[in-house]
Amino acid sequence: IHIYNEAFENRKPFSMEYRLRHVSGEYRWILDKGIPNYNIGGDFIGYIGHCLDITEQKNIEQEIKKSKEKAEESDRLKTAFLANMSHEIRTPMNGILGFAELLKEPNLSGEEQFEYIKIIEKSGARMLNIINDIIDISKIESGLIKVNINESNINSQIDYVYKFFKPEVERKGLKLIRSNSVPDEEIIVKTDREKLFAILTNLVKNAIKYSEHGSIEFGYEKKDQYLEFFVKDCGIGIRKERLNAIFERFVQEDISDLKARQGVGLGLAIAKSYVEMLGGKIWAESEIGIGSTFYFTIPFDKGEDNQLIHWKRSIKNQKGHAANLKILIVEDDEISEHLITKGVKIFGKEILKAQTGDQAIEICRNNNDIDLILMDIQLPILGGYDAVRKIRMFNNEVVIIAQTAYGLVGDREKAIKAGCNDYLSKPIDRSELHSLIKKHCGKKVRVSHRSMN
Repeated sequence: IHIYNEAFENRKPFSMEYRLRHVSGEYRWILDKGIPNYNIGGDFIGYIGHCLDITEQKNIEQEIKKSKEKAEESDRLKTAFLANMSHEIRTPMNGILGFAELLKEPNLSGEEQFEYIKIIEKSGARMLNIINDIIDISKIESGLIKVNINESNINSQIDYVYKFFKPEVERKGLKLIRSNSVPDEEIIVKTDREKLFAILTNLVKNAIKYSEHGSIEFGYEKKDQYLEFFVKDCGIGIRKERLNAIFERFVQEDISDLKARQGVGLGLAIAKSYVEMLGGKIWAESEIGIGSTFYFTIPFDKGEDNQLIHWKRSIKNQKGHAANLKILIVEDDEISEHLITKGVKIFGKEILKAQTGDQAIEICRNNNDIDLILMDIQLPILGGYDAVRKIRMFNNEVVIIAQTAYGLVGDREKAIKAGCNDYLSKPIDRSELHSLIKKHCGKKVRVSHRSMN
């Protein structure tokens, strides 16, 4: 009204926007425009104008505004993420390079050497976690993740996660509690074992990171056709308005807060993506200063085979070993070859080495009594998968374990399809390597063990 009155008094054009309520109850945006109108004698007699319904235009403008704000928020989060990631990478690298340099100093005591090595190991593990998170979220966003459904004993996974994190939790002065509510023989479920493990470890790691006292409890309950998992901590808590945002990529509870601590804000986003792939949902409840509880569900698709018996037998069969295997290590990287050699030394009566796929094939032709091949996949000239296929043309008995630094989704399946018995991703965990050797070469190891008694 003010715009119209001012225009009328000064004989000026006007343009204004306002809302009208339609008879349907819906509000519509109107653009009202007018210009002064004069008679033939030059006297002002009113306005000539028009009204336009601009509701759709206003809606588009609102969407553009929201998209712009969202893009600006995304840019802010990514900028903060990149700054945080730079810090996260440089910090462990500082520990690795700095203490590796200190190890060169003369006259170090054994205690000092051990301390420096532990720091390097801890820094390396932290770096690996960051790299794994970045690779995982990249694969998720690229649509490269596939779900591999197999029968899995849930209680054994809970027990493994408990044993894995118990030392770390106790070092912080916390207590770790596990809760298995269903008997072993009833909790064999068809799901993606690796993704379930990744979800649990991400949530437990998060609980450890944000807890300074009290306990961390995790486990599951059977609810109708779902298993509902939980991870409960006594940590700093999360503001209610942030409970949904924390599952977004690159977001921590408060990325500018010092208490965001280590990490690049990807763990919960990865967990959410995996839960949804498995057909479940994830959510959190929290209270500032009291703690948080994260929940997620997966379908209770019960397996029919008695995998528990097979699992228990395999554990029993892994007891005892002796250096009775003839092993071929195929690796073109000198440091990796040296580490693997150290790792398998306790099993090997003889260790052969090759740096290319062609060399590996030739050695296998000339040594048909090789028990185990550790095959790097990325080899010069002839790749590891091609080498395995050619070896399988004349030797189906030798155990072949693929090992690669790629660690991409589908690598395990490619390795099995090419003719490998199993697969390891670098950096190779020595206990996992030993476990696979015992799993696939257990009979020969046990025969040797008995013969030595």
